[in-house]
Amino acid sequence: MKKRPNGRSLRVMMLVHPTLVPPDDLTNNNDPRMEQYRTEYDVKQALLALGHEVRIVGVYDDLAPVRKTIEEWKPHIAFNLIEDFAGVSAFDYYMVSYLAMMKIPYTGCNPRGLLLARDKALSKKLLAYHRIAVPEFSVFPYGRPARPEPRMHYPVIVKSLTEEGSVGIAQASYVENAEQLRERVSLIHEKFQGDAIAEQYIDGRELYVTVLGNTRLQVLAIRELAFRQAAEGAPRMATYKVKWDPKYRERWGIDYQFATDLPEGLPDRINKLCKRIYRILDLSGYARIDLRLTPAGELYVLEANPNPGIARDEDSTLSAKKAGIGYKDFIRLILQLGLRAHARTAI
Repeated sequence: MKKRPNGRSLRVMMLVHPTLVPPDDLTNNNDPRMEQYRTEYDVKQALLALGHEVRIVGVYDDLAPVRKTIEEWKPHIAFNLIEDFAGVSAFDYYMVSYLAMMKIPYTGCNPRGLLLARDKALSKKLLAYHRIAVPEFSVFPYGRPARPEPRMHYPVIVKSLTEEGSVGIAQASYVENAEQLRERVSLIHEKFQGDAIAEQYIDGRELYVTVLGNTRLQVLAIRELAFRQAAEGAPRMATYKVKWDPKYRERWGIDYQFATDLPEGLPDRINKLCKRIYRILDLSGYARIDLRLTPAGELYVLEANPNPGIARDEDSTLSAKKAGIGYKDFIRLILQLGLRAHARTAI
């Protein structure tokens, strides 16, 4: 691979799912197709506005198109928007592992960080070892009958061990007894053909914290998923409908917003905690840490999300804007972090 040119222009290979390659005629923000391609479109437009050349490569389970692009076009960096490989989200580290072997710098998280963070049980074990509070949990392996532990504390949330983006999470994921748990675990096994995890439900405020960096870390403004109209005692969860359906959120008084009225000293605690989590899980580039703040002021780590959404209206992007980082500069920063992290591997 050729070294980065002295000028500001780079050849950027954008890696996306093959169904998310935005069509060339998609230029109107009111185009009904825009919703499907929002992230890919926003990132591409920002890269072009920064003066870079962009070539989009769709990747499912075949690395041949990536290799061909590397050999023929010689990109300076890959902008990685891949969230799975061969349809399996836990295999997303395959893509960056291949890029590392090909000595191509890439944006976002490294393979080990992806591997550690995507497994919700493994990441919790690592954090608990470092005395960071996480919900109690049990894993139910695929292919085996669900046998709840007698000491399990209900209620719990049942979900896929490795799926991201609230996939598979619904109101029925909140279970209050062993019979409900067995039913939900069976559904997860059947639907995703993989392991399920049951996590202790932690009542409280749900906070999202974006961290940027490789060695030197920057923590951005705290976001919150606010449930303004939730009934007393009703579970407050980021279900798939909550995350992806704006009309549903509007109907039920749910909103993503910047966290306000946090107790004195808490933002500093969260800042330090999220940096610790980021380093323990060996994350790099950018990530979002999901937390629960209990009424008693306790912080629990729900999960860490490497390579979170970076469309113009995503939490991480809005937190960057709050810090004075406009969208183009945010994409520029992600590129720079990728180039710096892999400068020694580039040839």
